[in-house]
Amino acid sequence: MTDDLPELRASDADRERVAEVLRDALAEGRLDMAEFEERLDATYQARTYGELAPITRDLPGAGVSAPAVSMVKQPVGGGSWAERVVGGEGTSRWGVAIMGGFQRKGRWTVPRVFNSVAFWGGGELDLREANFAEHEVVINCVAIMGGVDVIVPPGVEVVVRGIGIMGGFDHSQEGVLGDPGAPRVIIQGFAFWGGVGVTRKLPKAERQRLKAERREARGELDS
Repeated sequence: MTDDLPELRASDADRERVAEVLRDALAEGRLDMAEFEERLDATYQARTYGELAPITRDLPGAGVSAPAVSMVKQPVGGGSWAERVVGGEGTSRWGVAIMGGFQRKGRWTVPRVFNSVAFWGGGELDLREANFAEHEVVINCVAIMGGVDVIVPPGVEVVVRGIGIMGGFDHSQEGVLGDPGAPRVIIQGFAFWGGVGVTRKLPKAERQRLKAERREARGELDS
Protein backbone atom coordinates (compact mmCIF):
# COMPACT_ATOMS: atom_id res chain seq x y z
CA MET A 1 0.00 0.00 0.00
CA THR A 2 2.88 2.37 0.70
CA ASP A 3 4.17 1.84 -2.87
CA ASP A 4 0.77 2.85 -4.26
CA LEU A 5 0.62 6.07 -2.23
CA PRO A 6 4.23 7.26 -1.90
CA GLU A 7 3.38 10.93 -1.46
CA LEU A 8 0.83 10.45 1.34
CA ARG A 9 1.99 12.26 4.47
CA ALA A 10 3.21 10.00 7.25
CA SER A 11 2.15 10.56 10.86
CA ASP A 12 4.31 10.55 13.99
CA ALA A 13 2.75 7.19 14.86
CA ASP A 14 3.87 5.79 11.48
CA ARG A 15 7.44 6.97 12.10
CA GLU A 16 7.43 5.44 15.57
CA ARG A 17 6.28 2.07 14.19
CA VAL A 18 9.24 2.09 11.80
CA ALA A 19 11.57 3.06 14.65
CA GLU A 20 10.30 0.08 16.66
CA VAL A 21 11.12 -2.28 13.78
CA LEU A 22 14.64 -0.81 13.69
CA ARG A 23 15.09 -1.34 17.44
CA ASP A 24 14.02 -4.98 17.09
CA ALA A 25 16.41 -5.43 14.16
CA LEU A 26 19.29 -4.00 16.21
CA ALA A 27 18.51 -6.29 19.15
CA GLU A 28 18.40 -9.33 16.83
CA GLY A 29 21.70 -8.43 15.17
CA ARG A 30 20.18 -7.59 11.78
CA LEU A 31 21.66 -4.08 11.98
CA ASP A 32 24.86 -2.83 13.54
CA MET A 33 24.88 0.41 15.57
CA ALA A 34 26.00 2.63 12.67
CA GLU A 35 23.24 1.30 10.39
CA PHE A 36 20.68 1.63 13.17
CA GLU A 37 21.55 5.28 13.86
CA GLU A 38 21.59 6.15 10.17
CA ARG A 39 18.18 4.59 9.54
CA LEU A 40 16.68 6.01 12.74
CA ASP A 41 17.72 9.53 11.69
CA ALA A 42 16.15 8.95 8.28
CA THR A 43 12.96 7.71 9.97
CA TYR A 44 12.41 10.83 12.05
CA GLN A 45 13.21 13.07 9.07
CA ALA A 46 10.79 11.24 6.73
CA ARG A 47 7.66 13.15 5.73
CA THR A 48 5.89 10.68 3.42
CA TYR A 49 5.23 6.94 3.25
CA GLY A 50 7.44 6.83 0.16
CA GLU A 51 10.37 7.98 2.29
CA LEU A 52 9.58 5.55 5.11
CA ALA A 53 9.06 2.38 3.04
CA PRO A 54 12.73 1.77 1.98
CA ILE A 55 14.03 2.07 5.54
CA THR A 56 12.76 -1.36 6.61
CA ARG A 57 12.29 -3.04 3.23
CA ASP A 58 15.13 -5.52 3.80
CA LEU A 59 14.34 -6.29 7.45
CA PRO A 60 11.20 -8.48 7.73
CA GLY A 61 11.96 -12.05 8.63
CA ALA A 62 11.41 -14.46 11.50
CA GLY A 63 9.88 -12.53 14.38
CA VAL A 64 9.79 -9.26 12.45
CA SER A 65 6.93 -7.88 10.42
CA ALA A 66 6.85 -4.86 8.17
CA PRO A 67 5.32 -1.77 9.79
CA ALA A 68 1.66 -1.38 8.96
CA VAL A 69 0.58 1.88 7.35
CA SER A 70 -2.74 3.04 8.76
CA MET A 71 -5.02 4.85 6.31
CA VAL A 72 -7.27 6.02 9.15
CA LYS A 73 -4.96 7.97 11.41
CA GLN A 74 -5.63 8.77 15.04
CA PRO A 75 -4.40 11.78 17.00
CA VAL A 76 -1.35 11.31 19.20
CA GLY A 77 -2.77 11.21 22.72
CA GLY A 78 -6.09 12.49 23.95
CA GLY A 79 -8.40 9.91 22.30
CA SER A 80 -9.83 9.81 18.78
CA TRP A 81 -10.65 12.96 16.87
CA ALA A 82 -14.35 12.10 17.05
CA GLU A 83 -14.13 12.10 20.85
CA ARG A 84 -12.42 15.50 20.85
CA VAL A 85 -15.07 17.32 18.79
CA VAL A 86 -17.52 17.78 21.64
CA GLY A 87 -19.87 20.60 20.61
CA GLY A 88 -21.05 23.28 23.03
CA GLU A 89 -19.87 26.85 23.54
CA GLY A 90 -16.28 26.27 24.54
CA THR A 91 -14.70 26.84 27.94
CA SER A 92 -13.03 30.13 27.00
CA ARG A 93 -13.84 32.59 24.23
CA TRP A 94 -11.40 35.45 24.86
CA GLY A 95 -7.75 35.96 25.66
CA VAL A 96 -6.46 39.47 26.42
CA ALA A 97 -2.89 40.50 27.18
CA ILE A 98 -2.33 44.22 27.84
CA MET A 99 1.18 44.74 29.15
CA GLY A 100 0.87 41.21 30.44
CA GLY A 101 0.02 37.76 29.20
CA PHE A 102 -2.58 35.03 28.88
CA GLN A 103 -2.41 31.29 28.38
CA ARG A 104 -4.86 28.58 27.44
CA LYS A 105 -3.51 25.06 27.67
CA GLY A 106 -4.30 21.57 28.87
CA ARG A 107 -7.78 20.05 28.61
CA TRP A 108 -9.89 23.03 27.52
CA THR A 109 -12.54 23.32 24.79
CA VAL A 110 -11.81 25.61 21.86
CA PRO A 111 -15.01 27.46 20.87
CA ARG A 112 -16.21 27.95 17.30
CA VAL A 113 -14.63 31.44 17.43
CA PHE A 114 -11.87 32.47 19.85
CA ASN A 115 -10.75 36.11 20.00
CA SER A 116 -7.34 37.14 21.26
CA VAL A 117 -5.67 40.53 21.72
CA ALA A 118 -2.07 41.18 22.70
CA PHE A 119 -0.95 44.79 23.29
CA TRP A 120 2.54 45.14 24.69
CA GLY A 121 2.09 41.61 25.90
CA GLY A 122 1.91 37.99 24.82
CA GLY A 123 -0.48 35.10 24.70
CA GLU A 124 -0.22 31.35 24.19
CA LEU A 125 -2.97 29.09 22.85
CA ASP A 126 -1.97 25.45 23.23
CA LEU A 127 -4.38 23.13 21.39
CA ARG A 128 -2.45 19.88 21.82
CA GLU A 129 -4.70 18.48 24.55
CA ALA A 130 -7.77 20.59 23.79
CA ASN A 131 -11.24 19.52 22.73
CA PHE A 132 -13.04 21.39 19.94
CA ALA A 133 -16.58 22.73 19.85
CA GLU A 134 -16.76 22.26 16.07
CA HIS A 135 -14.81 20.51 13.31
CA GLU A 136 -13.79 23.98 12.08
CA VAL A 137 -12.76 26.66 14.56
CA VAL A 138 -11.57 30.23 14.00
CA ILE A 139 -8.94 31.97 16.09
CA ASN A 140 -8.88 35.76 15.65
CA CYS A 141 -5.58 37.31 16.65
CA VAL A 142 -4.74 41.01 17.06
CA ALA A 143 -1.11 41.59 18.02
CA ILE A 144 0.05 45.20 18.51
CA MET A 145 3.62 45.46 19.71
CA GLY A 146 3.06 42.03 21.15
CA GLY A 147 2.59 38.44 20.09
CA VAL A 148 0.32 35.43 20.11
CA ASP A 149 1.63 31.87 19.79
CA VAL A 150 -0.68 29.07 18.65
CA ILE A 151 0.48 25.48 19.21
CA VAL A 152 -1.35 22.72 17.32
CA PRO A 153 -0.95 18.94 17.51
CA PRO A 154 0.01 16.72 14.57
CA GLY A 155 -2.96 15.84 12.37
CA VAL A 156 -4.77 19.19 12.58
CA GLU A 157 -5.14 21.20 9.38
CA VAL A 158 -4.11 24.85 9.74
CA VAL A 159 -5.19 27.79 7.55
CA VAL A 160 -3.59 31.21 8.12
CA ARG A 161 -5.28 34.35 6.81
CA GLY A 162 -3.57 37.04 8.84
CA ILE A 163 -2.03 40.32 7.70
CA GLY A 164 1.19 41.76 9.07
CA ILE A 165 2.03 45.48 9.05
CA MET A 166 5.62 45.84 10.19
CA GLY A 167 4.88 42.51 11.78
CA GLY A 168 4.11 39.02 10.62
CA PHE A 169 1.98 35.87 10.60
CA ASP A 170 3.61 32.45 10.55
CA HIS A 171 2.43 30.45 7.51
CA SER A 172 4.88 27.55 7.95
CA GLN A 173 2.22 25.03 9.02
CA GLU A 174 -0.11 25.62 6.07
CA GLY A 175 -0.37 22.96 3.39
CA VAL A 176 -0.08 20.03 5.81
CA LEU A 177 -3.01 17.68 5.19
CA GLY A 178 -5.16 16.99 8.21
CA ASP A 179 -6.01 13.51 9.44
CA PRO A 180 -9.49 12.14 8.59
CA GLY A 181 -12.00 13.59 11.06
CA ALA A 182 -9.50 16.02 12.58
CA PRO A 183 -10.43 19.65 13.27
CA ARG A 184 -9.55 22.51 10.93
CA VAL A 185 -8.08 25.58 12.63
CA ILE A 186 -8.32 28.95 10.84
CA ILE A 187 -6.04 31.65 12.26
CA GLN A 188 -6.77 35.19 11.11
CA GLY A 189 -6.39 38.82 12.13
CA PHE A 190 -3.51 41.28 11.94
CA ALA A 191 -0.19 42.07 13.55
CA PHE A 192 1.25 45.60 13.86
CA TRP A 193 4.79 45.70 15.15
CA GLY A 194 4.07 42.27 16.49
CA GLY A 195 3.64 38.69 15.39
CA VAL A 196 1.48 35.60 15.43
CA GLY A 197 3.37 32.33 15.49
CA VAL A 198 2.07 28.87 14.65
CA THR A 199 3.96 25.73 15.67
CA ARG A 200 3.14 22.02 15.51
CA LYS A 201 4.28 19.93 18.48
CA LEU A 202 3.57 16.56 20.05
CA PRO A 203 1.67 16.59 23.36
CA LYS A 204 3.98 16.61 26.36
CA ALA A 205 2.93 13.13 27.48
CA GLU A 206 3.74 11.68 24.07
CA ARG A 207 7.15 13.37 23.94
CA GLN A 208 7.95 12.01 27.38
CA ARG A 209 6.85 8.51 26.35
CA LEU A 210 9.10 8.58 23.27
CA LYS A 211 12.05 9.85 25.30
CA ALA A 212 11.52 7.11 27.87
CA GLU A 213 11.44 4.45 25.14
CA ARG A 214 14.66 5.78 23.63
CA ARG A 215 16.37 5.85 27.04
CA GLU A 216 15.18 2.29 27.67
CA ALA A 217 16.46 1.18 24.27
CA ARG A 218 19.85 2.77 24.93
CA GLY A 219 19.96 1.12 28.36
CA GLU A 220 19.28 -2.30 26.84
CA LEU A 221 22.06 -1.75 24.32
CA ASP A 222 24.53 -0.68 27.02
CA SER A 223 23.70 -3.63 29.30
